[in-house]
Amino acid sequence: MTQMLPPPFVPARELTPLLRSAGHVALSPAGLCELVGVARGDLQALAPSWNVLPPDAYLRDGGRYRRRRHSCFVLEGDLVTQAPHRAHWQPVEYNALHGGLERWFEPMDPGVVAHEAWPRLLRGLGAVCSSVKGVQPWYVEAHQFRIDTTDGIGRPTPEGAHRDGVDFVAVILVSRVGIKGGETRIFEAQGPSGIRFTMSEAWTTLLLDDERVIHESTPIQPTDAGGHRDTLVLTFRAGGFQGPA
Repeated sequence: MTQMLPPPFVPARELTPLLRSAGHVALSPAGLCELVGVARGDLQALAPSWNVLPPDAYLRDGGRYRRRRHSCFVLEGDLVTQAPHRAHWQPVEYNALHGGLERWFEPMDPGVVAHEAWPRLLRGLGAVCSSVKGVQPWYVEAHQFRIDTTDGIGRPTPEGAHRDGVDFVAVILVSRVGIKGGETRIFEAQGPSGIRFTMSEAWTTLLLDDERVIHESTPIQPTDAGGHRDTLVLTFRAGGFQGPA
């Protein structure tokens, strides 16, 4: 088996200057807990909700490997407000496979949203966004993903290397069980440089400046029955949610 390259973790106190300079940073689970002021056990209390995600009915590659939920929030300073349920929408310029399509996913479980760790997570990451691009309301889309290997292969990013059309993207690993693959790859949007590594420990976090880098995760294959990869993806956008013109 190919050796997995570890993420280039940075201390939480160095996150903002490195995000400004490089456009991407990786935080260890301990670093995330320090940043958002939440104990790891409280984050782990959210994880069981990934076991009951409904299938993604919109996969245009014909796959059955993705399950997900989606909810939206508005972050204004310390105030976190859940927005009325809405479709997830991206323009084709950012998602050639699923762009231009209103995708209505089931909302997140109310128990997850009500857990005290949830608003702390959004506030902590939102504060980083504001430290880079100025204090302002952030329109946050939260995606719970499970990529499984029931049919032999699962694709975390079936659209390939991409941007999301937002300001910042946080990719948080929740679980990685019985799989190989799933390597994270990040490339400069306007340059030749790139980096690759594998997120293997739960609550490892990748934070991306979506204007400056593109990203993807390679397909996964099973090493044991029931192999899957769970992630929480949070996008932060200034000015409003994405939607059809």
